[in-house]
Amino acid sequence: MRSKLIFSAVIATLPALSQVVVTTQHNDNFRSGLNAKEKILAPTNVSPKTFGKLFSYPVDGFVYAQPLYIPGVPIGGINHNVIYIATENDSVYAFDADSNAGTNANPLWHVNFTNPAAGVTPVVFWDVNSSDVIPYIGITSTPVIQVLTSTIYVVAKTAEVSGTTTSYVQRLHALDLKTGAEKFGGPVVIAPTYPGTDVPNDGNGKVIFDALHQHNRPGLLLSGGVLYAAWASHGDQDPYHGWLVGFNASTLQQVSVYNTTPNAIPGAAPSGRGGFWQGGSGLSADQTGSIYGVTGNGSFDGIANFGDSVLKFSSTLQVTDSFTPYDQAAISANDVDLGSSGAMLMPPQSGPTPHLLITASKNGSIYVINRDAMGGYNPNGNQIVQYLPGAIGAEFGSLSVGPGFVYFWGANDAIRAFPVNGGLLGAPILGPATAGYPGPHTSVSSNGTTNSIVWAIQTDQYVTNGPAALLAFAGANIAVKLYDSGINLTRDNPGPAVKFSVPTVVNGKVYVGTQNSVSVFGLLPLLNGPTIPN
Repeated sequence: MRSKLIFSAVIATLPALSQVVVTTQHNDNFRSGLNAKEKILAPTNVSPKTFGKLFSYPVDGFVYAQPLYIPGVPIGGINHNVIYIATENDSVYAFDADSNAGTNANPLWHVNFTNPAAGVTPVVFWDVNSSDVIPYIGITSTPVIQVLTSTIYVVAKTAEVSGTTTSYVQRLHALDLKTGAEKFGGPVVIAPTYPGTDVPNDGNGKVIFDALHQHNRPGLLLSGGVLYAAWASHGDQDPYHGWLVGFNASTLQQVSVYNTTPNAIPGAAPSGRGGFWQGGSGLSADQTGSIYGVTGNGSFDGIANFGDSVLKFSSTLQVTDSFTPYDQAAISANDVDLGSSGAMLMPPQSGPTPHLLITASKNGSIYVINRDAMGGYNPNGNQIVQYLPGAIGAEFGSLSVGPGFVYFWGANDAIRAFPVNGGLLGAPILGPATAGYPGPHTSVSSNGTTNSIVWAIQTDQYVTNGPAALLAFAGANIAVKLYDSGINLTRDNPGPAVKFSVPTVVNGKVYVGTQNSVSVFGLLPLLNGPTIPN
């Protein structure tokens, strides 16, 4: 019964909309990964015989960003259910979410932020001296949609050549959901500064934003009329910092800024760092307007520098609380970032600590933290609700919550379902599949507290251009695999895999981004079709 009460609280945090929308990375600002209003897909009809790839759309670059979904968008005089796709070639597409037949074979609209004739292109990976994102770097973070103003917000990165000089620019775009046209006077160039002594520095006591080295990786966040974006690095190529910037969602003007490691620490090598990357997971926000982010390896003094820390911010980006592991120095020195996954906020729990946050690290440790008193830094031990060292494989990305369970899938490990009881994680149930590196993000669909399914896109970075594998497991018993697209690659191959990709599950379909397409999965049109629950 307690699990059902906990799950009911999850549902209560979701938008009160008649139709399901997916406007942000991992479905909501808690980053739960949950669609609890899925009335079509169920464990009884998701199987190799009844479920598979329906069609796909070609796109012009790698799709790291999660597909977003808005129903009933009027485009060309017709109301379409629309998926929005962003690529590393600096493109944003709007596609019909349900059919590629007839005129829907083409994008409903497509915008691109480059102009090769004028010397404006995506950044080539060798410019950042890292192969983490190849071959081009344009839009990596998941955009965010504001339904009330019919706007999608996107951060794009470009290289711009003038004569013999190449400059690198990052811009915030606000596009109309119906047309792709720029809104609110956009785009605006992103160029924050922050008081500090570290590099790069303007010589007047301010750290400056390096548009080449800073990588906008976490999904964008919209909270309280402010658009928040965060940055880390490309493969730890110095100099870089963790940047967090707030923009007025109606004017695109910068309204707040924070830097995680602004002050050089004598003897620290290297200084700075502390990036927000989170495996692509978005920054989180609770119902009070507090913002949460997790930083990677970097300088730490607990005063101004907060590498390897979970940070809580006010809406104006003032740090109001924090947690740093007792072994931060070792974590940073060995590059086993705390910040390799995001901060998933739990719905209200029973017991003395109702407001919890869960994150996991590169060394496979799980941290359950009280959002009301996060524990700070204590070199003698972690002052948190629950600490499970080495409980999973190295975690890169998004955790998920479903009816009674929290789901993790670390690298070189089996998917694991941890039961939740009174805000604590119990002994996990192991799934039948083991992932390679870097391990999948998971998403969950259910119809209220029933018919839960855990979805994942399995990739292996060491299999060059290998196919992505869409997997589905019974949420109530993770040991049961329902579907694996790799069983029938002739029919169900999504396309070449992209690491850290997140499946979007909505309205009976699953959307999978790849290196050159977005594939749409759903119930197959059988003569004696599968039973669809009410």
